[in-house]
Amino acid sequence: MVHSGGFYVVEKRRVLEAMPRTLHWFKWEAGLTWLTGLALLLLVYYRGGLLANADSELPATWAMAIGLGVLPLGWLLYDQLWVRAEGRAESLAAVISYALVVAAGLGLSRVMSGRAAWMHVGTLLGTLMAANVWLRIIPGQREMVTAIEAGQPPDVSLGDRAKQRSKHNTFVVVPVVLIMLSNHFPTATYGHKHGPWVLAVLLLAGAAAASLLRKR
Repeated sequence: MVHSGGFYVVEKRRVLEAMPRTLHWFKWEAGLTWLTGLALLLLVYYRGGLLANADSELPATWAMAIGLGVLPLGWLLYDQLWVRAEGRAESLAAVISYALVVAAGLGLSRVMSGRAAWMHVGTLLGTLMAANVWLRIIPGQREMVTAIEAGQPPDVSLGDRAKQRSKHNTFVVVPVVLIMLSNHFPTATYGHKHGPWVLAVLLLAGAAAASLLRKR
């Protein structure tokens, strides 16, 4: 791969028999992206006055609490759902995950502006991606590395989980980009009278596009 002006030869291996001299952990990119995105959300919507929904009777502080509370709650629901579905009902888990994200968009649109609701759904998806890297993918791979260093056979199920969550991130990234671009097309996206349902369709379209890119 080409990264930061350097050239790297990357060879995929399911299990390492011997440890290389240096391991590169690609996690800081995810963490920095999430932190800067959250900072922009707080600056533009919470401090910039774009959070309010004129039709909502809830105080602004409630909208803020709900908007921020959705992030950890969304991760907990998603993570536990997929931990229980591993190797079994993954198709059902995918449908439930999609339904929960759509429900989040519908609920958020009732307590904050359409634009803010869309951005919070994007932030939720970004939170899932970053948490997958930091809490599931990297820790699992570190456990495998520790086992190899100790001369023990690694638990390959940890690698399978890391692969699954990495695949989730691949499917989520295109919908996140489309949500980011929605600010340029307000009348067709969050400003539409059926904005939350437009978002639901966009999520499916983004996942389908990501699937095609993955196959290529």
